[in-house]
This record gives sequence, structure tokens and C-alpha cells, in this order.
Amino acid sequence: MKIGVIGTPGGWSSEQLADAVAGRTGRRILISPDEIRLDLPSGRACCGDHDLAGFDALLIKKIGARYSPDLLDRLEILRYLEGRGLKVFSSPLALLRVLDRLSCTITLQLAGIPMPPTTITESVDHARDALRGYGEAILKPLYTSKARGMVFIRDEPGAGDLIRAYKEKHSILYLQKRIPLGDRDLGVAFVGGEYLATYARCRQGVAWDTISDSKEKYRAFEPSPGVIEMARRAQGLFNLSFTCVDVALTDDGPYVFEVSAFGGFRGILETSGINAAERYVDHVLQRVSP
Repeated sequence: MKIGVIGTPGGWSSEQLADAVAGRTGRRILISPDEIRLDLPSGRACCGDHDLAGFDALLIKKIGARYSPDLLDRLEILRYLEGRGLKVFSSPLALLRVLDRLSCTITLQLAGIPMPPTTITESVDHARDALRGYGEAILKPLYTSKARGMVFIRDEPGAGDLIRAYKEKHSILYLQKRIPLGDRDLGVAFVGGEYLATYARCRQGVAWDTISDSKEKYRAFEPSPGVIEMARRAQGLFNLSFTCVDVALTDDGPYVFEVSAFGGFRGILETSGINAAERYVDHVLQRVSP
């Protein structure tokens, strides 16, 4: 069985998944997405000495070190390979729908998944009006992970200038009301749509978020059946092979922040001892084995 991992060489989660594949198949092939060459109309795709058409499957763990619209183009190459019959996990089409925060949010909202109040606009004035109603909010880039590029903002003098400065770098303003999280929020993990485990990301110091630096911030957590079911509904909208749903527990009930395009292995391993990478590979092998 020849299975390749699309990921970041040297990245912890990518290396973990490559190790898990090697443990199950005897082959360890980690492919950096920026090294893939696709020739059209022949459809030949290669990376180094590897002809990707000869693989039994590809597992996508990371498509780039940092989220950006450029990653959509890398997914399009993998979508072409999937369209030519190569099995890819998660499907590039599914990843395209969650990689863009706005696309993910709209899908969740249309399905009635509880989320924090959110305003999406291209107008600085409209964003400033929304902030007056929210009191405190987070400006979020449409392409980001681990809170990179997010800006906490209060309804106070000078807020309009902060929004205007943010708008110079982001054409769409995605403004989400700040929800008190206490000292934690949750990552609820699924493999092939089946619930795997939950871990809590715990706040340290005075940081407003719980995920900008994930080191030594994980704790075991057992969510209620209702939280698991809400997360199951959220991830089920996207048909991802492996994901973590970001959930906040608030006085107004649980909210979903987002469904992760790739999910994380470390929090699950550290809090439950479950090797999610191995579970993911087992799921894929069941899907591709004759």
C-alpha cells in the first residue's frame, strides 16, 4: 500500500501522520505541497521521484505553514488529482469549504449551528456600528489558524482608527462579538465523522484567547452528550476525514467557533493518550483496502 502525506516537513503533526502511515504500511512519504508539479492536459503529477498517480491515497495534513488564499490554489491541484481517480483525505472540495472562514461561517449559520454574533462587511463605518452593539469584539482574518492575525478591540475612542488600519490589510471585515470563555475552550475531534475525543485549551496569564500559543495548555475534558452532538452536526456539514470542532461553553450555552480544516493531534495525545494520527490512518486504510 502506497500512501503519501501532504504536509510540512519538520512540522510536528505532519511528521506524526507520516510516522503513523509508515507504521501501518512500511512506507514513509511526506510530500511538501509546494514541491508538487502538475502537467496539463496529461494530468501527470509528480514530487521528486514520486508519480502521485501511482499512490493508493494521499492524506492532507497541512497545505502550508500559514493560512492564506494561496492555499486554495494548492488544493485545486489536489482536487484535479482526486477528479482523476486518486483517493484524497480529506477531499480537497471539503477542505475548500472550511479553509475560508467566511465560507465555513455561512455554512454553519445556514444549518442553524449556534455561533457568536458576527458582522461581515466591507465598510469601516458598519463595523464600527457593530462594535458599539457588541462592546468587545475580535477582528478575524478569513484565512488564519491558532489566532494569528486576530485583533481584540473594544468600543472606545480610537476604535474606528483601529478598524480602518485593519481594513488596509483585509478587504472583508469579519467582526465577531467577544464571548467570555472563562479559562478554556474545547477541541472536539472526529475521525470519519465518528466522535474520537475532546480536550480543553486553557487560558494562561492575561491572554484574551486560548490558542495563540498551544504549549502546555491542554487539559482533559469530558463534554456533555449535547455538546458532542452539536459538534457532530457542525462537522457533518463538511464531510471531513479528520477534524476538530472549536467549541466554547458560555452562560448562554455552547457555541461553535469553527470547524478546523485539518485538526490537531497534540491536544488529543496529551490529554487522552489516543494517537489520533494512527486512528486517522486506520480509517483511511479501511476506505482504500481492496
